[in-house]
Amino acid sequence: MLSLHGPESALEHAAAARSGLPPDAIWIDLTDPSADEAALVEETTGLRVPSRQALSEVESSSRLRRIRNGLSLSTPMITFDRADSVLKPLGFVLTKDRIVTVRFHELRAFAEVKARLADGDGPAASSTEIFILLMEELVDSLADALEEMGADLDALSTRVFDFDTSARPGARPDDRKAPRRRDIALRRILRSIGRRGKALGKLRASLLGLQRIVPFVAAECGSFAAGDADARFETLQRDIASLDEFETRLTENVQFLLDATLGLINMEQNNTFRILTVVSVVGIPPTLIASMYGMNFKHMPELDWIYGYPYGLALIAASALVPVVYFKVKGWF
Repeated sequence: MLSLHGPESALEHAAAARSGLPPDAIWIDLTDPSADEAALVEETTGLRVPSRQALSEVESSSRLRRIRNGLSLSTPMITFDRADSVLKPLGFVLTKDRIVTVRFHELRAFAEVKARLADGDGPAASSTEIFILLMEELVDSLADALEEMGADLDALSTRVFDFDTSARPGARPDDRKAPRRRDIALRRILRSIGRRGKALGKLRASLLGLQRIVPFVAAECGSFAAGDADARFETLQRDIASLDEFETRLTENVQFLLDATLGLINMEQNNTFRILTVVSVVGIPPTLIASMYGMNFKHMPELDWIYGYPYGLALIAASALVPVVYFKVKGWF
């Protein structure tokens, strides 16, 4: 899709395919462009529209390049979809007279800038002004996403540290969490942490891309930048640096929650093994006594004793009961 914007408002572009782009089109926004749309922009402006494959290159020399009459920039940008966020490439071709943006998903930042231009918010926009506005809105979107991530991690922290791996003392049997339910709850917490960590990594990749783009453009576009561009670029760099620090703290929090959850899972496993250990120890003395009196020797002291059988059963029961009482006193279960 192709949309055009002049210094103050959007431009009609329905007939662009027949007559070419308007001469006052400062911002050319391409959303998942077709080959015909890319060819039209290249023919009219003389600027090469980068393909999706070119924008996906990871080396710095491919993402930040100086072209003949401007700059070619690209960065991965998160889709900001809370359900399943992904990284998609975002590209800019910036010259003194025009800015071409190439993207493959909807971004709130672009809609906000278009609304500000339509409302006449500020002076007539130049290509550099539009670029700075886009950077400011993208940084704001990343800040909002990181704030939401921080709130999610706080709620997840409450779930982790309020999780009771055992039943409350004195609770009724129907109030006690079954091991299966506790296992499912811990699995859900672990998956939630994993999803947050995955999304946080994509936010960091987007933030890192902007962290590289802003100082590069600030250093390279001095010849055609607006009067207050330097101050706004400095503000952007400070904002990105503060977001980077905040993201680092969130990453540490994710790792802390992951370690805590794995510790809870280890406690659950230890409880299971402890029960198995008690059961095995309780079963050893009765087995030993039964095996002794099950030996086929002709002369055994209790063989002809009238109370031999009740005595054997009582001895087996007592040998099983003593370990149970011992472990109960020690608090093993």
